[in-house]
Amino acid sequence: MNKLSSLCILLAFFAVVSGCHSAKKSLKRGDYDDSVFRAADKLKSNPAHSASMEILKQAFPSAVAQHLDDISKNDSEPELPKWELLLSSYQKLNKLYNAVNLCAPCVYLVSAKNYFEEERNSRQKLVEVHYSEGAKLLAKGERSAARIAYEHFERVQELNPNYNDIEKRLETSYSIASFKVVVEQVAVTSKAYQLSNANFQDRIDDFLKDNHRLNKFVRFYTPDEATNNKLTPDHVITLQFDDFVVGQTLIEKNTETVVSKDSVKIGEKVVNRNKITFYDKVSAKLTKTRKTIHSSGLLDMRVVDFNTKRQINQEKFSGEYDWVCEWASFNGDERALSPFQIRMCKSQELLPPDAQQLFAEFSKPIFDRLTDRLMDYYSKY
Repeated sequence: MNKLSSLCILLAFFAVVSGCHSAKKSLKRGDYDDSVFRAADKLKSNPAHSASMEILKQAFPSAVAQHLDDISKNDSEPELPKWELLLSSYQKLNKLYNAVNLCAPCVYLVSAKNYFEEERNSRQKLVEVHYSEGAKLLAKGERSAARIAYEHFERVQELNPNYNDIEKRLETSYSIASFKVVVEQVAVTSKAYQLSNANFQDRIDDFLKDNHRLNKFVRFYTPDEATNNKLTPDHVITLQFDDFVVGQTLIEKNTETVVSKDSVKIGEKVVNRNKITFYDKVSAKLTKTRKTIHSSGLLDMRVVDFNTKRQINQEKFSGEYDWVCEWASFNGDERALSPFQIRMCKSQELLPPDAQQLFAEFSKPIFDRLTDRLMDYYSKY
């Protein structure tokens, strides 16, 4: 037998022993369901595993008894929690039944009964109770009640997606429950930046549509959406750039004399037929140029209560972006320069990004600050 085969057998042995110990540990701590599942898994791959047989014989009846006892205790609970608890218990009993029923050797070791009908009945009762509670709350026509009603209808849809008019109930309850905010388009008067501003607006729209990060019951609309849906908003948010500058250029030059760190060969001379080499430090005049293209802006956000027309909040968000290019030139001995200074001298002046790109860059931090504030502001609605 080669080493690889021996290793595989050893690993399989440890897996069996480990699995058996895990099932036994679960049994000792009273986690009978887990003990049943682990023992059944072992018996599927090793039908003659005696330890797993004994564990299954002990764990299965204990698990069933535990859930039947829970069912008996929970039967006197109020309607809604009662059917939630009963459904959970019957689901667990059927999971145990399936674990044994799908394990050939297990069916001879324990007597398993299914509770499929009880599970179906409890599910149906739970659906009816949630639907009834939701309908009562929805009839009040209040936002707070509609939000609870929506939660009930969501549970109905989860349990039975095709129950009655559940889709319509969800739509109606959400319409009453939601806090509606219209976000007006960001105003930019200059035609030169319309494209970048449109991209900025698109990013805001995408963020607001993905509003689970804000609040489940806060819904954002564009002005067109609000008009088309004939809705009455709660808030109207106006976004406008108070001021922005794009492409403000600053050029800085600095000239200095640099001297080589070590002495270098500067010449030779023949004296009495002997060649003499002369060494000394050399220098050069280095001129560094730094070009900065500065862009910045200030976005104003105003929140107005639509019903009262009163401004309830105003904040401003700033952003800036500097594009920088550096290069250099020199006069004198190149050997006076450091490797970094030589690389600078080989660099060339680059063309800056166009105005549209500069606008997009300075607006990125504005977008981050604005969306962070919206998340915080509307988390309480």
